[in-house]
Amino acid sequence: MDLYEKNGNILYILNVLKKYSDEEHKLSISELKEKIKELYGEDIDPRTIRRNINLLKEKFSYDISTYNDNKIGYYISNDPETDFEPGEIRAIIDTFSYSTYIEERIAKGIIKKCKNLQNIYENEKVKNYRVYSPKGKTTNLEVIKNIEDISNSIMNKNKVRFEYWKYYINGDKIDKKIVSTPTVSPYAIIYDKQQFYMLAIKDGNNEFFHYRLDRIKNITETNEKVTIKKTEKSIEEYTDTAVEIFSGNEIEIEARCNEILLGEVIEKFGKNVKISPINQKEFKINLYANPQGFKLWAMRNLDIVTVIKPKEVIDEIQALLNDAIKRYGK
Repeated sequence: MDLYEKNGNILYILNVLKKYSDEEHKLSISELKEKIKELYGEDIDPRTIRRNINLLKEKFSYDISTYNDNKIGYYISNDPETDFEPGEIRAIIDTFSYSTYIEERIAKGIIKKCKNLQNIYENEKVKNYRVYSPKGKTTNLEVIKNIEDISNSIMNKNKVRFEYWKYYINGDKIDKKIVSTPTVSPYAIIYDKQQFYMLAIKDGNNEFFHYRLDRIKNITETNEKVTIKKTEKSIEEYTDTAVEIFSGNEIEIEARCNEILLGEVIEKFGKNVKISPINQKEFKINLYANPQGFKLWAMRNLDIVTVIKPKEVIDEIQALLNDAIKRYGK
């Protein structure tokens, strides 16, 4: 046996234990020996297998149960600090399967990598799993790269330049076009409604704006430094009050809600909302939020949300309803 083969023994053993063993599937020394021969074409002496397993346990701190421990065979346990649990892997797979911000081929590649982290028994449970791509799934292949580039720019405190596109009606079809090529100071990446956004300040402005990552193309980190300083608190305040990811200053809003919405209100508005029970079926909320975003949320729950103030939000909702009545009325 040459040096290469000898040094490979411990890796052969480790890979077999990771892929073919768990608490319910313990491997005897002879089974380990056979599997290594089958996969790698190497015939390893049982004493060498035992010696390398001890090395993995003592020098590399792998949690390996041995025959002396369980009287059946050998298996390797997940490290809770470095290894994903099966449920965690499934959650990641589900996230990338149904997310709209990841292009389908990239999603499939990420799912494949996730499956490679599991043993064969966990993979058997998801062998027929496939990506269910919603119709709105992005076609932008640059989203993952955008996350990396923006993160690097934030760390380096450098501005970024990119092309930003939107949909538009072109005769009898829907097309895309580049609507701007801004240079911005990036501060954070935020996630809302299955979309990633870059929180940034455009050159010539002082207020936050956000850009959908799946609509950013050809992003470039510049050598120009970010000069406007923003604290983590200001970033948190923006994300907490920018309901539905609409930019703009927040205002005081009061509304009456059906108790069906209690869980959603707590999850959506968190610590920024004051909730006052009215009766067993209704409660009142007071908060500071972006008016455009709150109006959209209230309209989506029109039958169980009533805005009490401010008057301008009520007037805008009434105008929208009156227009709808004209369009849908007889």
